[in-house]
Amino acid sequence: MKKKELQELKSKTAGDLAHLAREGSEKLRALKFDLSAGRVKNVNEIRALRKNVARMQTFIKQTKNEK
Repeated sequence: MKKKELQELKSKTAGDLAHLAREGSEKLRALKFDLSAGRVKNVNEIRALRKNVARMQTFIKQTKNEK
């Protein structure tokens, strides 16, 4: 992720981040299913998506701890 994208994520509310993390998790689940079926060409996409979901969850926890 680029610096600009990280700053954008940090500025979002916990609810927005939770929604984005949920969507990312669903997409990750679908990609893993497609990987087992042999339909995924770019395996690096799974790794990047997993890291992005983890970042969002980290930002959610940080915003909850600040309050």
